[in-house]
Amino acid sequence: MIDKLIYMETFGCQMNVNDSERIVTMLSDLGYAPTNDPSVADMIMLNTCSVRGGAEEKVYKRLQNLRIYKRDGKSQIIAVGGCVAQQEGEELLNKFPYLDLVFGTHNLHLLPDMVRGAEQGQRRSETSFIDNDQRLDLFPSIRAKSSLSRFVTVMQGCDNFCSYCIVPYVRGREISRRSADILAEIRQLADEGVREVVLLGQNVNSYGLKAESEPSFAELIRQVAQVSEIERIRFTTSHPKDMSDDLIACFGDVPKLCGQIHLPAQSGSDEVLKRMKRGYSRESYLDKVRKLKAARPGIVITGDIIVGFPGESDDDFEQTLSLVEEVRYIDLFTFVYSPRPGTKAAELSEELTRNQKLARLDRLMTLQKRINLEICREYVGGLQTVLVEGKGKLTGQVSGKADNGRIVNFSGDTSLIGSFVQVRIAKAYPNSLLGELEK
Repeated sequence: MIDKLIYMETFGCQMNVNDSERIVTMLSDLGYAPTNDPSVADMIMLNTCSVRGGAEEKVYKRLQNLRIYKRDGKSQIIAVGGCVAQQEGEELLNKFPYLDLVFGTHNLHLLPDMVRGAEQGQRRSETSFIDNDQRLDLFPSIRAKSSLSRFVTVMQGCDNFCSYCIVPYVRGREISRRSADILAEIRQLADEGVREVVLLGQNVNSYGLKAESEPSFAELIRQVAQVSEIERIRFTTSHPKDMSDDLIACFGDVPKLCGQIHLPAQSGSDEVLKRMKRGYSRESYLDKVRKLKAARPGIVITGDIIVGFPGESDDDFEQTLSLVEEVRYIDLFTFVYSPRPGTKAAELSEELTRNQKLARLDRLMTLQKRINLEICREYVGGLQTVLVEGKGKLTGQVSGKADNGRIVNFSGDTSLIGSFVQVRIAKAYPNSLLGELEK
């Protein structure tokens, strides 16, 4: 019986979005239903990210603002999970005396018991890691909400230890889910009406590498494609060093695999890549890009670039700009380097000022804006196959994703939701396309 409300606020990556969905499913068994209004919620939960300094700062500001929900005798439970919780642990309870629960990235399975205790006034922190096969049994299931596209976690954690990255410290070491469990989850989602799955992991390319009995990631994709009701497959995030030729070949011989890939380069300079401990060179990265474009003509690539990494020279930055020109990303997530506690890069001396970093970021973003518009304008006049997912921005419009991942808005009836339609593109915007339904 649903008689309580939970307000969930999610920061960061798709992994956190997926975790939040699992949490909502778990707590529904305790009588909690989701709400978009924190003022009426019985529980307010933040699922947090600490990969970037700015994201962590947002969490602390949000926590400070939440104190209003503990005033005047109000009894809302306030909980924090995710990467900031994993990093700070019990110290968060000391910093914020009105905080009730802190749970880490490996502790979702403990939440029901923690929430029952919090309802009785108990404050608690749980942030222990489980870096063994027992963790495979701690992936709470998700009851599908009404959705045509869903995230499916295939692996967690990371073994790469890039010098700037905190993920291995807050998400733990790599562990791949059993393929049988993944496929069972996807079949269940398909039975509930899902038509597109997005396979998730900190480094999906390394799926199965540590488990001899499991398929490679390329083989897993081919197995997912055999689920007849699933019509589209996407995945994120890929580490370039683990992008195998077999996985690249999937873009040519698995029609259900969408022509879109997120392949973070982080820098275009070999010297910076070495200091980042990325495990590949500029040329090997570009070689994989060329192979992807040959396997799937028209494939679109998105990426990440960090500006101002310690020791980044003017020439290093120019090499990054030239890489962006050569790859021609359709979207690029750009960040000013921020040291994360406990990482190797945090020990390196920084020579650039904040203003110098921001000036480089501005040049990079200006370049990417031009490339984005040039690519998107190439779609004008052409047809895109769109999975219609819901209402569009304007009255009378519906909206969905093309194979390339772009949002397409067009005039149409809501009866089209759930179907694949052909849309002729009339206008391109930086983040979406406007089209007309092909008769």
